[in-house]
Amino acid sequence: LANRVQGHVQSRTVYYLMNTHVTPRAIYLSRHGESQLNLRGRIGGDAGLSPRGRQYAQALAEFIRSQSIRELKVWTSHMKRTIETAEALGVPYEQWKALNEIDAGVCEEMTYEEIQERYPEEFALRDQDKYRYRYPKGESYEDLVQRLEPVIMELERQENVLVICHQAVMRCLLAYFLDKSAEELPYLRCPLHTVLKLTPVAYGCEVESIFLNVEAVNTHREKPQVREGRIWGINYCPPPRSRGDAGLANSPPPQRGDVLG
Repeated sequence: LANRVQGHVQSRTVYYLMNTHVTPRAIYLSRHGESQLNLRGRIGGDAGLSPRGRQYAQALAEFIRSQSIRELKVWTSHMKRTIETAEALGVPYEQWKALNEIDAGVCEEMTYEEIQERYPEEFALRDQDKYRYRYPKGESYEDLVQRLEPVIMELERQENVLVICHQAVMRCLLAYFLDKSAEELPYLRCPLHTVLKLTPVAYGCEVESIFLNVEAVNTHREKPQVREGRIWGINYCPPPRSRGDAGLANSPPPQRGDVLG
């Protein structure tokens, strides 16, 4: 019971004391199995799993059973590919809309080559500042970090959890637990068909990467090299533009020492 708590520092101290875990716990992060759109190099959408994606779902189920995890909770997004992956586990799971993949707006279900051809200015702007760039009629990584705050708060309260999510979402969660910067976050490697086991320890988090031996396409895009004002061959000179619909301030991703709320 906490009484007469006043001020930011006291509130933060009480919050973390209330959520301190005295027993070891683990957070398992996994992307969905490879999807039909992954195979075609298209971003976003709500496609189901490919044959290899279904194979991964079975491999994930076998892996989780082999771990004998006490009272494991399973969370998914509302999207088909995470739900189909979770179904193979044969256990109850909870769906979080907040875990849905970043909304690519007008670029949904396009390839990066198509985006570069159709929206060259947007393509260049995103490469210049991937964390804060917002897709037209969509989201930015900064938006996504804000959307995931309730998920992160609940993860801090839970013991053993398996989160089946998406590449951008997994990057945000990983950046929080590993205290990565806004510049690093959008380029963290979160490959398909690989489980990341996070074990929170004092002043940090241990990470174990476990590939489950099911091949998949590589969806990682390296950080572009910017030289003399050119980004991927495009002259970068951003015109004045209204970002009135951007909504959020230019804030860094939350760190484990911050209070979310």
